[in-house]
Amino acid sequence: MLNTKKKIAFIINPISGTIKKNGIPQLILNELDNTLFDAEILYTEYKGHGSTLAKRYKNNGYDYVVAVGGDGTVNEIAKELIHSDVSLGIIPIGSGNGLARHLNIPMSITKAVRNLNFSESILIDYGIVNDKPFFCTCGTGFDAYVSMEFAKGKRRGIMSYIEKMITGYFSYKPQNCHLTGEGIDLESKAFVLTFANAGQWGNNAYIAPQASVQDGKIDISIMSSFPIIAIPTLALQLFTKTIDNDLFMTTLRTNEVTLNRDEVGPFHFDGEPYEEGLEIHVKIVPDGLKVLVAKRF
Repeated sequence: MLNTKKKIAFIINPISGTIKKNGIPQLILNELDNTLFDAEILYTEYKGHGSTLAKRYKNNGYDYVVAVGGDGTVNEIAKELIHSDVSLGIIPIGSGNGLARHLNIPMSITKAVRNLNFSESILIDYGIVNDKPFFCTCGTGFDAYVSMEFAKGKRRGIMSYIEKMITGYFSYKPQNCHLTGEGIDLESKAFVLTFANAGQWGNNAYIAPQASVQDGKIDISIMSSFPIIAIPTLALQLFTKTIDNDLFMTTLRTNEVTLNRDEVGPFHFDGEPYEEGLEIHVKIVPDGLKVLVAKRF
């Protein structure tokens, strides 16, 4: 009898987020419809291992590869699946889970696995920043600085991240930025500069509320320096999808842009911090990745 089951692999990052991962494989096997899928489940063992495993599954004829982790894990796995017939699935267990939230994937592991039983593949865009692919957001400024400080610490979770934000506000100095592209020639002293494929950083903090992963465009959000008394209003706007209306915000939309800045320093893509140079080129690649989402009936 012909086997019509789809081959699906789950790649679990054991250090994503704060929850214990020991019970996840059994939970997956309990909730996944075994009449639809033949499943294999593995843990990553080192940074970059997700990419190695994803490439192996892609070359071995798997239909789906599921990232069980945060946005960094999603990035590791997704970059090996771009422009292929293999669809990315996401079980979000990270600190922010920006792309999963944008795609309306449940934050409950059980519900996210059940979603796979009634899922369909859609095509989404991805971005490239100086030859590095990103799928949610990338950027420089205060958020990149906080991401780097957060990565240095031993504690994970949203409370630790908020602590880094509060202490960082008083020590971070905005940088001079010059953006150029088709119809764009803008100089700014940016506190935050985000290039968004998806709309949020994570945790439902929407830095680019109008962004779409299917419009072939990058949404650019530039936040200038603001007084401390503006923080409560800005925080509320981030979580109510209205930050783009604030007086301290400038928003642009394009498919390709170059950033020049005065100093090298922190940058991030999909929440992963690193040091980047003075010139940064960002572009969008339309319809470059297949992703599993809940089927629209």
